Amino acid sequence: MSERVLLAGCGDLGLRVAQCLLARGDEVFALRRRPPAAAGDGLRWLRGDLVRPESLAGLPEGITQLVYLPTPDARDEAAYRAVFLDGLAGLCRALDVAALRRVLFVSSSAVYGEHDGGWVDEATPADPPGFNGAVLLEAERWLAAQALPSVVLRLAGLYGPGRLQLIERLRAGQARAPHDRPHWANRIHIDDAAAAVAHLLRLEWPEPLYLGVDDTPLPLDVLHGYLASLAGAPRPAEGAAPPGIGSKRLSNARLRASGFAPRWPDAREGYAALLAGG
Repeated sequence: MSERVLLAGCGDLGLRVAQCLLARGDEVFALRRRPPAAAGDGLRWLRGDLVRPESLAGLPEGITQLVYLPTPDARDEAAYRAVFLDGLAGLCRALDVAALRRVLFVSSSAVYGEHDGGWVDEATPADPPGFNGAVLLEAERWLAAQALPSVVLRLAGLYGPGRLQLIERLRAGQARAPHDRPHWANRIHIDDAAAAVAHLLRLEWPEPLYLGVDDTPLPLDVLHGYLASLAGAPRPAEGAAPPGIGSKRLSNARLRASGFAPRWPDAREGYAALLAGG
């Protein structure tokens, strides 16, 4: 059965989700403050601002699924709260909740803290080290308390076309990684992230929470060293791990058990394909 899906905040990831949904026959609406003038992409574009509830009046009736994946205007707590808390609540009030059968909230592994390289899954208690993870966790909990069927997908670090900042930093000699003790990195290709969203929307009885990550956590210096060799860049020097990102290995066992398999199970293969133009 086809669905009427609203993508709230349709940027790079949202557009890729949209193509997955359109390919299987869903009717897809995309909400943006400034929709493209003439996209010709099969999407039904809507104009609206999540931080201005009055702009959300008159949304289409009969939306059966909502995917909430906006990007705040600024990386500060006020912007995050305005979008992920106030914006989510305002949008839910503006929709026909009687028709709404599922809300999928795209969150982040930033809700987890330091785990000293240990494995983390959906049962691991959240302990966000920064405001971004704290706000996302608050939004997750708000959504779980509503009388709406909901699913949360906590994504690891995205990479893919147009997301090669790490490669650029390696080429510029700006990347650092600890060498004496592993600091674990977790990634997911943006196309796999989009496919995971589409997959979870089709599950009949999904779990309330999933981790969106590939199969292969890697020590940061191993990932950086491999990418440096691909890019013809010097191996990164010893240095501290990025602040606010604890060392942990994220498990995708629950997502895989639901029937999902990433196209790029190892970020090394995904990055190699990107650099080769594949």
